Amino acid sequence: MSQPLQIIAKGPRGAAEAAAAAIDENPTLEGATYSILEEDEDKGIWRIDVFPTTDEEADGIVASLKTSGGLSVVAEPLADADWLAMALSGLPPVRAGRFFVYGAHDKGRVPGGAVALRIEAGAAFGTGHHGTTVGCLMAYDSLLKARRFHRVLDVGAGTGLLAIAAARTGSAIVRGTDIDKPSVRIADENAALNRAYARFYHVSGLSDRRIRADAPYDLVFANILARPLISLAQDIHGALRPGGYVILSGLLRTQQRMVLAAYASRGFRLRHRILRDAWAALVLVRP
Repeated sequence: MSQPLQIIAKGPRGAAEAAAAAIDENPTLEGATYSILEEDEDKGIWRIDVFPTTDEEADGIVASLKTSGGLSVVAEPLADADWLAMALSGLPPVRAGRFFVYGAHDKGRVPGGAVALRIEAGAAFGTGHHGTTVGCLMAYDSLLKARRFHRVLDVGAGTGLLAIAAARTGSAIVRGTDIDKPSVRIADENAALNRAYARFYHVSGLSDRRIRADAPYDLVFANILARPLISLAQDIHGALRPGGYVILSGLLRTQQRMVLAAYASRGFRLRHRILRDAWAALVLVRP
């Protein structure tokens, strides 16, 4: 497209979640990038921001948002700016259980006793601020109270935050994958920054020999999207040892049922879930 666009939809929570689900369920919008959040708690206003990359994607997104009903939808041109630098400069540190996630601008704010994780996002997802990432960290923190995990796999690692958290809490073998090559580079840089021994690979799926070489894993993180989570259910089952755990996120609360059904059909049992904003993190165990 000639001019980058930002599509903004606002309205009640139910309408916003329905619209987000419509985007997720539309196969032509599989790669769409969007966020959903509560903009005004007192007025009950939720907001969706979508950043299309083609005119066709923009048209499909607008149609999906308007079809859901109850939302005001506008498309605005994005002015030239270093949006990433602007966003990161204003991000506060995040505390999730024992973990404290921060950027370079917050080096002096690390509390004593916390597992400090310095994450520089670059072009990758996973600074720790999104509800899905926080949910995964909280779920992992809860599991660590009773056990440790020797072998850990992070599917769709992004910045490498979850893999780095595992390496920093005693996991000896930590592997991460991502389909985005720049994300793998950023994850490697973040691992070095945190002195965490974790290896990241630019691969799709779990069939790569380097991923299979370290299987079976004791824990798998998969913080991606609902549809890919469902598609990977059998592969994740095969990558886990019996009794191993998987932490799933990247899904809306409204998508829990279909994701759980895919994993329950392969014998997984739900241990607990963490709900944050519109998002869910699910902890399941392979019997």
